[in-house]
Amino acid sequence: MAEVNVSDEIAAPVADVWKLIRDFGGVGKWGSVEKCEVEGEGVGAVRTLTMPGGLSLQERLESFDEAQHQFSYSILEPCPLPVTGYLSTVTLSAAGDACHIDWNGRFEPNGSVPEDQVKGMVQGIYTGGIKAMKKALGV
Repeated sequence: MAEVNVSDEIAAPVADVWKLIRDFGGVGKWGSVEKCEVEGEGVGAVRTLTMPGGLSLQERLESFDEAQHQFSYSILEPCPLPVTGYLSTVTLSAAGDACHIDWNGRFEPNGSVPEDQVKGMVQGIYTGGIKAMKKALGV
């Protein structure tokens, strides 16, 4: 199993960052997706993300913890990325007046792309997502 961890700080209070990302369907408001449609509510909800260029994938909310500022999601098969068994967890915590974010993903590379390249791709998604959060928050 491959694992990718990205940690960063966002110059905004945890409550502000959580308000931005806690809405599972809200990624369309701040992320680099063209469209986000959600079916269902709460744990078990499935969002369909359409990326620039037409690539689309489905993610299911696997866990959600309001008090801990944490949620996990999986990518459903068939997955357009060269991974299987993908599970990701996003956790926020206070870092003084700022917010510390940990974005962790575990998956099996499906063999069509070398593991290091797949890990780099996933890391790029996480760092791009954090950059988009900072932009949306104006920090």
